[in-house]
Amino acid sequence: MLKFAIYEFIEQVLGVSWLSPNVTHIPKKENLFIEKNFNYKHKPPVDIRTVHSRLFYENDVFADKLKVTTSAFPFYIPEARVHTFHRFMPEEEFYESNPEYYAYNNGKRLPTQLCLTNDNVFDIVNERVGNLFAKYPNYNVISVSQDDNTNYCRCDNCEAIHEEFGGPAASMINFVNRIARNFKDKTISTLAYQYTRKPTKVIPDENVLITLCSIECDRRLTIEDGCKEFNSDLIGWSKLTENIRIWDYTTQFTNFLAPFPNWNTLKENINLFVDNNAKWIFEQHSNHPSELFELRSYLKAKLLWNPKLNLNDLIKKFSDLYYKEASNYIQEYVEDISNEISNEKDFFLFLYGDPSQAFDSFLRPEKISFYNELFDKALESVKYSNDLTNRVLKARISIDYASLELHRKNNSSEYKLIETNNNVKSPDNELITRLERFERTAKENNITLMNEMGYTVSEYVYYFDKALDLAVKNNIAKYKPVSLLTQPTKYANEDPKVLTDGALGGSSFYSNWLGFVDDDMDVIVDLEEERFINSITTSFLQVTNHVVFFPPSVEFLISNDKKKWKSIGKIDNQSKLNKKSKVNDIQVFETNINTSARYIRVLAQNYGDAPYWHHAAGQPSWIFSDEIIIE
Repeated sequence: MLKFAIYEFIEQVLGVSWLSPNVTHIPKKENLFIEKNFNYKHKPPVDIRTVHSRLFYENDVFADKLKVTTSAFPFYIPEARVHTFHRFMPEEEFYESNPEYYAYNNGKRLPTQLCLTNDNVFDIVNERVGNLFAKYPNYNVISVSQDDNTNYCRCDNCEAIHEEFGGPAASMINFVNRIARNFKDKTISTLAYQYTRKPTKVIPDENVLITLCSIECDRRLTIEDGCKEFNSDLIGWSKLTENIRIWDYTTQFTNFLAPFPNWNTLKENINLFVDNNAKWIFEQHSNHPSELFELRSYLKAKLLWNPKLNLNDLIKKFSDLYYKEASNYIQEYVEDISNEISNEKDFFLFLYGDPSQAFDSFLRPEKISFYNELFDKALESVKYSNDLTNRVLKARISIDYASLELHRKNNSSEYKLIETNNNVKSPDNELITRLERFERTAKENNITLMNEMGYTVSEYVYYFDKALDLAVKNNIAKYKPVSLLTQPTKYANEDPKVLTDGALGGSSFYSNWLGFVDDDMDVIVDLEEERFINSITTSFLQVTNHVVFFPPSVEFLISNDKKKWKSIGKIDNQSKLNKKSKVNDIQVFETNINTSARYIRVLAQNYGDAPYWHHAAGQPSWIFSDEIIIE
C-alpha cells in the first residue's frame, strides 16, 4: 500500500519514530541529504499483520504508521469472526426440538458443538452463511468454526470420518469445504484449535482459511524448542495449504498486568510462522494494557513488518526514545527477568497462569525487590518530567501487581500482609503504598481490566481491601490444623493448611485457593481447645469459563468431640449461576453464632456438572475455597 511506503520512507530516511499514539520522535537535522540514485525496497513476508492492542484499534493513523491492521478481524463479517457454531445454530432455537443437531458424547446430545455429519445442520449453516454474506456485501471472510470447548461430536458417523482420515479435524474440514464450494468468491475461515489442531488427510479447499492456534504452548521457550507438537502441526498444515492464518498468544490472559517474560520468543516464533507459509498473523496480546504495553505493541508490529530486525536493538531504540533517562533501568529489567526465566528449566510459562506460580522462581522475593529498586531509580531519573514519570509508573505497574500478590501470599518478611503494633493489627504500610500507587496509576492511564474474564481494576482493589479487613480480624483459626472429609485436587498442593495459613486468595484459582472437583468441600478446623466463637467466615471463587462455580450453599457445623455435629447456619449462594453470571467473582459466606466449640466443620455443596447451556456442559465443576476465619 502506498501509505505504508510513505511511512517507511519517513522512518527509514528521515529518522522519524512512532512510539505510541501520542509520542513521536522527530530528530533535529539542519540538512537532509538523499542520494541521487536512492533505491529502497522491502516486501514484508506477512501480508496481513495484526497486533491485538487498543493502541492500534483506537488509533487508525498510528496503526498505519506501524503498518498493522486497525481491527482484530479485518475483512471478516462482524457477526461471524470466531467460535461461530453457536451463532449459526443457537441452542435456544434448536436444542429442545432437535438435539440430534448437536454433539453426541457419553450417551447423550449436548449443545457444546455441532454434529457435522448431519445434513440438516449443513443446510442450516450454509443458508445462514449466505444470509450473512448478503447482509454484509463488502466483507469477504466468514468464520465457520467450533465453539470454545473440546466436547466435539463422537456419534458413529462423525467418528467414522475421524477414524478414516486421521482425527477430529477431518469432519471439520470436510464440513467447511462443503460450505466453501457454495461461496467460491469468498473465504471461509475455520480453526485448527485444540482438538482440530492436528491436520488430517482431508485437504482444505483453496478458499478455506486455516486459523492455526498455539494456545497450549509454553511461553518460556520458542515454539520450535518447546512446543514440538504444535510445530509438527504447523509443518503439516503448511504441506496441505498456503492459506494459513496464525493465531498466536503473547500475554497472560488471567493476569494482563503480571510480568510475563516471553520476550526472547517473540521474534523466533514470528520467523517460524513465516517459514511455514503464514501470510496472515494475528498476535493476540491483551488489547487492554499489560506489562510494558507500549513497548510490546511496538515490538510486535515492527517484527511482523520485518522479522529479521534485531530484537534487542528494537528494545533499546524504543526505550531510549520513550523512557529517556529511565531507559537503562527498563532495559535491565527486561534483560534480567528474561535471563531468570531462561534458567528455570522446569517452569511452564502459561497463558492462564498466575504470578504466584513464580514466587520461588523469577518472581521470588529478592528478585521482586531488585526490580522495585530498578523502578525506584528509573522514577528518580525522570522526576523532572511529569510525562516521563507517568510513563515509568505505567511500566512499573506489573511489578507493583506482583508485589501486591506477594504481600497477599503473606510468607515473606519483606512483603507482609499485616503488621502488629501494640497488639493492634493493621495492613502493612508498604502494601498500602503499593496498592494506592497501583490504583492511582491505573486510574490516570485508563487501565481498567485485570484479565480476559472482565475482572476490573476497581474490583481487584475492592476485594483486596475487603481481604485486608478479614486479615486484621482476630482469627483464632490461623495456623490451626485442618482435616479433610473430601479430597482436594491439584491446586495449592492439595494442602488443607491453605485454609488457615493467613494467606488470602485473589481472582485466580492458582493463588491461595483450595480446589475440589466433582465433589463437595467438607473440612474440619481443630481449634485445639474449646473456644468462644462469634462468627465464621470463608470465601469462594467463581471463574465460570473454567467451570469454577460458587457453591449453591455453605453449611457451618460445630462439635466438641468430632462425632456429634450441630448445624449453626446454612448460607445459600446469593448469586445463582446463569448465562449472565459474572465470569470472575468472589463471594464471602459468613454466619454469626455466639457459642463455644472446639471443632468447626465447613460443608460447601458442589454445583454438579456444568449445565447444558455452558460450553463445558456435562463436565464436572469445581469449588475453590479460601481462608476460614473464626472470631
